[in-house]
Order: sequence, then C-alpha cells, then structure tokens
Amino acid sequence: MATPAESARRKIQLRLIPLFVLYITCFLDRVNVGFAALSMNADLGLSATAYGFGAGILFAGYALFEVPSNIVLARVGARRWIARIAITWGLLSACMMFVRGPTSLYVLRFCIGVAEAGFFPGIVYYLSHWFTARDRARAVALFTTGIPISAVIGGPLSGALLGLKGVGGLAGWQWLFLIEGLPAVVLGVGALWYLTDTPLQAKWLTQEERDYLTKTLRTEQAENADRHGLSLRRALTHPVVWQLAFMYALASAGTYGLALWLPQIVKGMSGASNFEVGLLTALPNLAAAIGMVLIGMYSDKGGDRCVHVAWCGVAGGVGFLASAYLDSPALALGALAVAAIGVNGRYGPFWTLPSRFLSGEAAAGGIALINSLGASAGFFAPYAIGYVKDVTGDFRGGLVMLSALLFLSAIIALRMRRQQLFAAT
Repeated sequence: MATPAESARRKIQLRLIPLFVLYITCFLDRVNVGFAALSMNADLGLSATAYGFGAGILFAGYALFEVPSNIVLARVGARRWIARIAITWGLLSACMMFVRGPTSLYVLRFCIGVAEAGFFPGIVYYLSHWFTARDRARAVALFTTGIPISAVIGGPLSGALLGLKGVGGLAGWQWLFLIEGLPAVVLGVGALWYLTDTPLQAKWLTQEERDYLTKTLRTEQAENADRHGLSLRRALTHPVVWQLAFMYALASAGTYGLALWLPQIVKGMSGASNFEVGLLTALPNLAAAIGMVLIGMYSDKGGDRCVHVAWCGVAGGVGFLASAYLDSPALALGALAVAAIGVNGRYGPFWTLPSRFLSGEAAAGGIALINSLGASAGFFAPYAIGYVKDVTGDFRGGLVMLSALLFLSAIIALRMRRQQLFAAT
C-alpha cells in the first residue's frame, strides 16, 4: 500500500500535466518566430541583425516586468495570475500574423514578453508549494522538458504550417502565428477552474495526503527561514541570488541562441526544405528531453546540484564548439544535440538551489530576479548571433560565443560548490 507521500506525489504529477502542456505552448509561442523567419524574413526584407533584435526583444519586456509579475502572483494566487498570463500572451502571439516590418515586429515581440513575464518563475514558485525538497529537481526537470518537447512537436508542425502559403490569402508564417497562438488562450481559460493554489485547497487529495504535504512543506519553509530569514528586499540584493542569476544568464544565452536560430542553422548546413528542417530540429530536442529527465533523477539521487549544473555547462560548451567546426551536417547535428542536452539539462538541478534559502515572498522575488537576468541573455544572444552572421556570413562565430558562455557558467557553478553555499542540497 502506498504511503501518503507516494500517493500524493503521483496524484500531483498527474494533476499538473495540463500545466506542462501550457508550458509547451508558452515556449513554442516564444520561439516559433525562428521557424517563421525561414520565409518571413524574405517577405518582409528583414536582415539577420533585424531578425535577431526582434527575436530577442521579447526578453527585454519579459525581464523588465518579471519581478513585479511574480510578486503579484504570490499575492493573488497562481491560479488567477497564470491564467491571465496565458490568455494575454496567446492573443498577442496570434497577432504576430499582422507584422508588416521591423517596427511592428519589435513592438509585438516586446509586448508578448511583457504579457508572459512571471510565467516560468511563477511556475517554479508554484511547484515549491506542491513538491518537497527531495522531489523538486525531478519535478522541475519534468516540467521544463516542455522546452525541448515544444521543439519536437513545434518543429514539424511549424514546417508544415509554412506550407499553407497562399491559403486564405495569408502567408504560411501568418498561419503559423495564428494557429500556434490560440491554444494558449484556451488553456489559460481552463487554468482558472482547474488549478489549485495550495494543497490545503486540493479536494482531489485525501485528508491524510493534505496533512502530510502541508506539514512537510511548512517544516521545510520554517527551516529555510530559520537558517537564512531573508526578506524580499534582502533577497533581491543578496550576493548568492546574484551569483545564481549571472550563472543562469550565461547558460540561458545558449538556450535561446539555440532555440531561435536552430532552424536557420540547420537550413544553412543541410539545404533541406522547411518541413525537413522541422523534422531535423526535432532530433536534438528529443535528445534534450530524455537527458533532462535523467539528469533531474540523478540530481535528486546524488544531491550535489552544483556539480550537475557544472557538467551541463561543460556539455553545452563542448557541443556548441564542436558544431562550429564539424563539416559533416550529420555530425554537426549530433554536436548540437549534445549542446541541447547541456543547456536544457541544467534546469532541474539549478532550480532547486534558490528554494534552499528563500521562502514566501522572498522566494517569489528572488526566483523572478534570477529568471529575469536569464531573460536578458535571451535578448543579447539572438541579437549577437544575427550581427555576427551579417558580418561574417556564417554562424561559426556565434556558436563559439555560446560555447564560451556555457564554459563560464560551469566555472561559476564549481566556484559556488567550493564555497559550500549549498552543502545541504
């Protein structure tokens, strides 16, 4: 017979599957401009630099509104705020079909970032109310597999939607934005009645399961508060929070550089059709999804989160560096798969670290600050890659840059381990 801990964990995982689907939709809407660019750039006369700026400016809006959005979420509850985020970003994503040039691209992408601000850190904060510390890395890893899975699903789907060129008088990339934007609106409306803010409100758990979760989570939060006792203001200025934020930003450059440029990189090295590019880009992301789950499991088992984060940084750096210099398209794609495992595999072990010393509103604000700095890398990396592409004519310089940033993130993770900042994890 299952214990309350085991039965509660199983029920929560099943209950939060729709949230996982929403995250797949979120990341797809965030990066589908990478596939739209295969034909949109030519239709609108966008240079690589202009596209990179437009792709990345979403993260400027995201970063600016990240912290206040997550503080609001902590105060009004995840159910209502996550629903609001999903509905507004979905509508704005669908409106991308009306882009007519660089200015409208920049404005809409920035507004999508503002609408979406707080979603991912809000989810991390939300999961901390449902999963105990020992299960959190696996839970976050399973949730964030939505990043590569969105590409596994979205790659072939986006490639196929580009083939609708001329249907109804619309370009293929316009159909892409419309069809991929609206599901977020439907899921956001559903979140209003489906999500539960806390275990105490969960009628779908038994009383014994609710008591176990409430007692365990309150004990962990009290221990964190006794050990560190950080206020919201102190959390936002704490040096450890900023070290985590800087490390996260370096690795996030790899995540978004890969996500927003992978279709064009694969197109350039393979010469495949748009649909074939969609299929090929699914392969590195499928490998990343499997790697994320395994890394999260080993991180929960071994407990040394910083080491796992560091090894992910090394894998990402090696993958990007190798892909820049391999002449064989097949081998280069394999190297990009290694990079994808590295940049995505870090999520599970990394996001257990802030909750080791932050709780309550301080956790909401600290997590949002870390993620907002990561989002700023989402602006810098795509723009820098586009600029280098325009100057040099290929992607090699951009891939080497991403490699260096990943290696630096690994060095910071090992430095934090030597400082024994998270010895208990």
